[in-house]
Amino acid sequence: MSAIVCIAAWITAVNCIFDCVVSHAADAQPAAVINQQLSARWKRDHIQPADRCSDRDFVRRVYLDLAGRIPTVQETTEFLNDGRDDRRNRLIDTLLASEDHVQHFADLFDALLMGRTDDSKYAERVKHGWRDYLETAFRENRPWNDVAAEILLARPDDKTQRGAVWFLYERNNQHQAIAESIAPAFFGIRIECAQCHDHMMVDEIKQEHYWGLVAFFNRSKNENTPNGPRVAESAIGGFSEFANLTGESSPNRLAFLQTETIDERRPEKDEKQADSDELYVPASVSDDPRVPKFSRREQFVTNVLQDHPLLARSMVNRLWAILMGRGIVHPYDEIDSIHPPSHPELLDWLSEDFANNGFDVRRLTGMIARSDAYQLDSKRPDDVNDPSTFAWYLERPLTAEQMARSIQLAMRGTFQNDATVVSSFRAQFLDVLPDQVEVPIADALYFSNNEKLIGYIRESKAEGQLMQQLIGEASHRSRANRLIETLFGREATKDEIKAIVKYLKQRQDRMPDAIEQVVWSLLAGAEFRFNH
Repeated sequence: MSAIVCIAAWITAVNCIFDCVVSHAADAQPAAVINQQLSARWKRDHIQPADRCSDRDFVRRVYLDLAGRIPTVQETTEFLNDGRDDRRNRLIDTLLASEDHVQHFADLFDALLMGRTDDSKYAERVKHGWRDYLETAFRENRPWNDVAAEILLARPDDKTQRGAVWFLYERNNQHQAIAESIAPAFFGIRIECAQCHDHMMVDEIKQEHYWGLVAFFNRSKNENTPNGPRVAESAIGGFSEFANLTGESSPNRLAFLQTETIDERRPEKDEKQADSDELYVPASVSDDPRVPKFSRREQFVTNVLQDHPLLARSMVNRLWAILMGRGIVHPYDEIDSIHPPSHPELLDWLSEDFANNGFDVRRLTGMIARSDAYQLDSKRPDDVNDPSTFAWYLERPLTAEQMARSIQLAMRGTFQNDATVVSSFRAQFLDVLPDQVEVPIADALYFSNNEKLIGYIRESKAEGQLMQQLIGEASHRSRANRLIETLFGREATKDEIKAIVKYLKQRQDRMPDAIEQVVWSLLAGAEFRFNH
């Protein structure tokens, strides 16, 4: 065979291999792409990642991340006794299809989209359907782009969508607050620094983007209707000028980052706009507010939101942060030029895959949980200090709702969202995705002096509840074993058994009080209050 023929054959073979690789990459599952991209970074930087986590660590971790609570002893035992090679993937699928997952993600996104608040506002969110709307969205695994559009258009076509209006409605016609909440919630950026001038550090975020986003919503106004709260919209007004630090004025046009400015005729100087019926069409639902023929909110949803590249990108980054402890861009809500992604190709690929697969939140969540990186041990490898490598599982504190559900489940075998526990924790533990993992002194003091928590432990003595079970145990050793297994999902160490037995023996004459103190000390410790 001639050299030319050999070379031609070699080129053909290489092209065949290349075509196969490209085809495989196009059809790849996110978990495989995650594994490949992170492994490439580890290899490049000579990083030896942590070992794969134990089954005991995995079952507790994945229950907290996907179901918002610790597993029961029975659930842990069933998983450990499952001899199938794919038991981890099966558990992930089971949890994603559970009602626990629906409630947990509704908790997370209520806090992420709306922020922490007081009990009265939480009650209003339930009363006016916001909570139910979130639950339905995650129960039905509705496409995220559809959910975002319904929330920002705020014109429900049926009862299942009525709660969507509450995102805008709760902000009570404060249009700057609305704009400042929309940017991080749906685009993963912060624009408040551009109120008085172009962003001084992020070149791409301009003052016109801040006031343009305000303009899209500044014709909106809360209105009470026979159908409940609605966000009406005027067909006129909302034209103004904004000034920069030098005093130079500019019109607030319908403009936003990475999109074309939307044309809208502005009134001439001294022109008075007249509001008239001919500027509106009837609402699709009887008794709802009429709709402007030119609706700024509709223009925003149709021409800005739906095809905006940051809509998919920000949700991917947020889901990554929820499961992995930090975003590929960190902080997760500052996707801009001064916060570059740790793995840009991975973020690009996952964002495109997310959009191409119908903005399927459950699919992407499951794929991240299936990745090798998610299932690493939480012990940081020697000589690896950069958390953005994701070379070990990043520990993070439980959210208020995770703690409340887990304590209720551990103490009483159920989690009915006891108002005392949930409300108390929400008021103390505000962060859901903190930029830095730390334990403030106030949190430690909270557990030390929390009469509500101590009272809850003391009152958990009904038939089948933990205190009753512990009192009924035959020995202090069995009490120690049951406690550690119930609260931490693992076997007690010799030192733990020794310490608990010694403590209880010294208080034989006041056993219920002594057991309460042991339970409290374990619940207040870092092992219970962190996912690891």
